Amino acid sequence: MRIKKLLVANRGEIAVRVIRAARDLGIATVQVHSEADAGMLAVRIADEAVNIGPPRSAESYLNRDAILAAARATGVDAIHPGYGFLSESGAFAAAVEKAGLIFVGPSGATIDLMGDKAAARMRAAKAGVPTVPGSDGVVRDMVEAAELAAGIGFPVMIKAAAGGGGRGIRIAEDTDSFGRLAHQASSEARAAFGDGGIYIERVIERARHIEVQILADGTDAIHCWERECSLQRRRQKVWEEAPSLALDPATRERLCVSAADLARSVGYTGAGTVEYLYDDATGDFHFIEMNTRIQVEHPVTEMVTGLDLVAEMIRIAGGEPLRIRQKDVGIDGHSIEVRINAEDPSNEFMPCPGTVTGLDVPTGPGVRFDHALYQGYAVPPFYDSLLGKLIVHGESREAALARLGRALAELRIEGLATTAGLFEVLRGTKEVRSNAIHTRWLEPWLETNGAMISGMMQREGETVA
Repeated sequence: MRIKKLLVANRGEIAVRVIRAARDLGIATVQVHSEADAGMLAVRIADEAVNIGPPRSAESYLNRDAILAAARATGVDAIHPGYGFLSESGAFAAAVEKAGLIFVGPSGATIDLMGDKAAARMRAAKAGVPTVPGSDGVVRDMVEAAELAAGIGFPVMIKAAAGGGGRGIRIAEDTDSFGRLAHQASSEARAAFGDGGIYIERVIERARHIEVQILADGTDAIHCWERECSLQRRRQKVWEEAPSLALDPATRERLCVSAADLARSVGYTGAGTVEYLYDDATGDFHFIEMNTRIQVEHPVTEMVTGLDLVAEMIRIAGGEPLRIRQKDVGIDGHSIEVRINAEDPSNEFMPCPGTVTGLDVPTGPGVRFDHALYQGYAVPPFYDSLLGKLIVHGESREAALARLGRALAELRIEGLATTAGLFEVLRGTKEVRSNAIHTRWLEPWLETNGAMISGMMQREGETVA
């Protein structure tokens, strides 16, 4: 292992997760932080901490010069980017390598290749992975884009070629709306990612979002089976499961093998996720993109496989070959993860930063809560509202749903509104219990059940106050 000291270039629960994995491997840790995050849990538990700038992400967590300066000052061997921020910046990965340090993830060239959704789509097709019918590459001319959309057939999805997180995406139902929405998607992508290029895909009605976790060492690659992430709001995942009960064994095998094949074909290194749309009506699956980093929802895969994905990606970055064989990766039971955000579901999911005045963390068999909270912690208003991830495991999906109910009942976060109560309501819906869901199910359900959600939040008012 070439890594003896690791810098964590992220914040919140993923920073805590990386520090703990490094500690388990006997690796010293350095946590960088903004001025607003001086009191976060990751700072408390790291061996060293370095202030890298003001609260604004552009001046701290996205400031690669400040991060590299902290790395040089503390004498680290490697940098782990977590997810978000600079985790999918090929330029940052290349700068880390140029500084003589190890980037815990794929090379900058691989990040750039697979981070460009249009280029990744073409690479997937070359590797024999089915893709959603759409444009062959990036489209920059809006007249050409409109002609392509008409040829593909409406409705179509307009997607930013660069970036992620649900930004730069629009769905056009007809020719009249296409021009306006394509312009919006391009402008949003240019502002967020510096690239206004778009590509166009046919919309698959009632599609499921299924993704495959992979591990690779640049030569070999394995899959760690799939996760279902179909419960989404504004194309942001809120509830994830492993495995997907929508897949039959043969389809599961083909889909997961295709993800490993794609990773192998690009010489991928580290942990990554290959994302697909699955058509319930036909049983077909289609590649949509690859995320070249650890995912927020990686714990559900860990719960059913018994793997420590973060530790494995550190080992690979440290020069160790992939030590897990495909035949040794099985699926044990069922796992569910829900994202606990500091948001008010009764008020259009308005972010609710504040101070945690009380905290009870659920424990017991099959329960895990990945978080960065403690009593008295002031949740800053400058970043993503994710507080933690509640993950449960059971011998079946029914057992996991029951355990989720028990864990949600035990979870107490006082001082600010959270989304925890929403998941207890969702857990009881007939569609969720029968697994009759798809990527466009949740938002209409939220609109229809707004009054019930408001009542739920009012009943929790004493805890929130």
